[in-house]
Amino acid sequence: MKIRTIIAATCTAFSMAGPIHAHDSEAQTVTKKFEAAIPNIPGKSLIALEVDYAPGAASVPHTHAKSAFIYAYVISGAIESKVNDGETRIYHAGEGWSEPPGATHSISRNASKVEPAKLLAVFVLDHNDNPLTTPVK
Repeated sequence: MKIRTIIAATCTAFSMAGPIHAHDSEAQTVTKKFEAAIPNIPGKSLIALEVDYAPGAASVPHTHAKSAFIYAYVISGAIESKVNDGETRIYHAGEGWSEPPGATHSISRNASKVEPAKLLAVFVLDHNDNPLTTPVK
């Protein structure tokens, strides 16, 4: 099954209400769309978060839960991203990237100053590995 099909099915079938706080910014909204234990991988969970960026909005540099492997998929707009020592790239709707456990996400922002952008971040991580996101000091 293709990753796009998995992501689309996850978002469509398992929407959970309520935004959650993200990176101390009012210019972005993070909404948990799905959370469940992965039945055939003991000790692991899958969490899907939708991140809505206002025009020009950015996340502070951050890391994620230590065990988290993340796949980020741009739903709409364009997102500028830099993970670890990788290149800074702009991803458009339909494109995505992955983040290995322990990665530092130094740039994550809406690439447009006039249009909103939205991404889906899918985490595979150890049960109860919190917090999901920690600002880099």
